[in-house]
Amino acid sequence: MEKEGGGPLAVSTCLALTRTIMADRNSRVSVKKKEKKVESKANDDKEKVKEKEKAVKKPEKPAKKPEKPPEQPKAGEEKRNGESEGAAGAGAEAKSGEENGEFQPIELPPFEIVTGEQMSPFYFKFQFRNVEYSSGRNKTLLCFRVDAPGSGAEPLKGYMEDEHATAHAEEAFFQQVLPNPSQECDVTWYVSSSPCVACAAKLTTILQQRKKLRLCIFCSRLFDWDQPEIVEGLKALAGAGCKLRMMKPCDFQHVWETYVEKEEESFTPWEDCQENYSFYVEKLMEILK
Repeated sequence: MEKEGGGPLAVSTCLALTRTIMADRNSRVSVKKKEKKVESKANDDKEKVKEKEKAVKKPEKPAKKPEKPPEQPKAGEEKRNGESEGAAGAGAEAKSGEENGEFQPIELPPFEIVTGEQMSPFYFKFQFRNVEYSSGRNKTLLCFRVDAPGSGAEPLKGYMEDEHATAHAEEAFFQQVLPNPSQECDVTWYVSSSPCVACAAKLTTILQQRKKLRLCIFCSRLFDWDQPEIVEGLKALAGAGCKLRMMKPCDFQHVWETYVEKEEESFTPWEDCQENYSFYVEKLMEILK
């Protein structure tokens, strides 16, 4: 009978105890969740504070370091590489202008015709080579000999060169070497290239005006020989009394020995020297026929 009377009481007691335990657990879990939320919120607040501090400390733009002023050249400092005083002054002005944001033009020396008694072997071998296509040869080299009949004076010899930037060597010869229009003389030229249209016209005029002048031109190459205006210019020049010839291998030898600073080096004609001479002779004959 005790078992029957004590059974329901024991069950109800167990249920009550179980409910109490579950309520206690739920209460603890709830408390922990609240603690975590509080802790998470506190961490978020700390992060926001740190970000605000960084934003305050970080400048909007990095500050530039003060530029070091350019050093001034010391007084009496030697110029290097043969720099002239004028060139140094022009360079300093240009540099100063660039630093101020302004670019000022540098004044260059005027173009000059180079004259002398002898040329370098390199100039001769490159500029006088009688190739058909003269690529890269932007100079005219002119070797001259002036004989004054009956004067007993030694022939005047030398060479001139230009870069086709201003008066060509042909015109400059009569400005610098032979300016006297009344002088009687025989002039012989050995040129790296035949005259252009403008020079041919000027030489024609000079020969027509100077009746005592006799001009013979030996050409290494014919300049633009297939252009009609060149053909007409050379024909007019020959009609004014100029003797036009192409340079033979022996003429190159003569120029080498007379006008080149060769020292002990001997001249050896290039492989196609004779062949190219024959080619240009045929072209010149077609022009002057």
